Amino acid sequence: MGSRILTMKRQAAELGRIRTGYSRPNPKPDGKPIPVRSKTFVLTSHSRDYVAAAADLYGGTVEQWTPQGQNVTQWRVITKATELRAILPQGDPLSQSYEFWTGGGCSRRCDGVTENISGDPCVCLAKFGEDWHERSPKQVCRPTSRINVMLPDMPDLGYWRLESHSYYAADAMAGGLDTVLQATEGRSLMPVRMWIEQRKVVRNGETKNFPVVMLVPALPKLRHALSGPISTAAALDPASLDRPAIEAGPAVVPDYAAEARLCRTVEDARQVWHRANRAGHVARDGSDELSQELRRIADDIEKGIDTRTGEDHGDDEQGPDDEGVYDGEFVEDGEQGDEPPAAYPPASWPAAAVPGGGR
Repeated sequence: MGSRILTMKRQAAELGRIRTGYSRPNPKPDGKPIPVRSKTFVLTSHSRDYVAAAADLYGGTVEQWTPQGQNVTQWRVITKATELRAILPQGDPLSQSYEFWTGGGCSRRCDGVTENISGDPCVCLAKFGEDWHERSPKQVCRPTSRINVMLPDMPDLGYWRLESHSYYAADAMAGGLDTVLQATEGRSLMPVRMWIEQRKVVRNGETKNFPVVMLVPALPKLRHALSGPISTAAALDPASLDRPAIEAGPAVVPDYAAEARLCRTVEDARQVWHRANRAGHVARDGSDELSQELRRIADDIEKGIDTRTGEDHGDDEQGPDDEGVYDGEFVEDGEQGDEPPAAYPPASWPAAAVPGGGR
C-alpha cells in the first residue's frame, strides 16, 4: 500500500451542496440579488448531471445559477422536497464555528472562546458582551454549521454539504448528533431525516421568523440509535432493524428406525443408535422411545427375525436329522420373487446347483 501524508484530511469528494434558500434577480439594474428563504430544499452543484438527478428524484427544474460574489456559473434545482433522507458518514461529520467573512475571505473563525486565526480571545464576546450573537451579522461573527451527508439515492460516492447560519439550528444539530455519536462512537453509518422547520422568536418586542434545519436519526425506534454501531445494510434500509428475524425451520431428523431395519448385523444397528446419539436425537441413557425401538430392532436381527415383516426366520435352517437328511420345501414357479430381499446378502449357490452347472 502506498504512503500517505499524515497531516492531510482524507474524505470523499464534495458533489454539491444542500441549501435552504436561494436568490432571485433584483428588479433594479444595479441592485444585488434578493435572498429568498425556501420552504423546500435547494441542491446546487458544479455538475449539471447531479442537479438533473436531484430534479428527477425530488422534483423541480434545473437552472443555471451564479452564487453571489462569485463569477463561476453553477447549476441548481429548487426541489419540491420538504424532507430528505440521508446517511451520516463515520466519524464526526459536523463542523461548527463563529465566522466573519469579507470580500477577502474568512477573516475570523472562532469557537466562542478563542479566535483560531489570530489565537486571540473571542473578539465579539470582548466587544459586545454575552448577548453579542443578537447583533447584526455585519458587526459580529455568524454561527456557521457545516455537515456532510450522503444521499443514497443519488449517483456516485461523495458528500453533499449542508450549511446553516442559524444560531438555533447550530444548537439543535449539535445536541442530536452528539447523542448518536455517544452511542455509536462514530464507528458506523447513520441514516437521518432532514427537514426545514419554520421557527419564530421575539427579541426586544420584535418577532423574527427563520428556518431551522432539523436532523434526527431515521430509525424505527430510539433504542436502535442508542444501541451501538449498526451495519451498512441497516443504514441503507433502516426498516430492517424492526423486522422479526426469520426463524429457522425445524431440523430434519433422519428415520433412524428405517435405517436400522436395513442393517444385517446387530453391530450395524448399534452404530445407527450411536449416530443418533451424537446428533442429539436420542437420550444418552437410552430411555427414550427411539432408543427402545432401535434396541428391539437389534434384538430381532440377532434372533433372525425379518425386521421389515416381523417373520421369524430363525428356524429356517434346522440342520440334518438323525439320518443326515435336510428338510426340503418345494416352491411352485412364480411364488418367489426374482431377487432376494434387500436386507439380506445376495444368495450364493454352489456351482453344481446352477442350471447347466453339472456338465
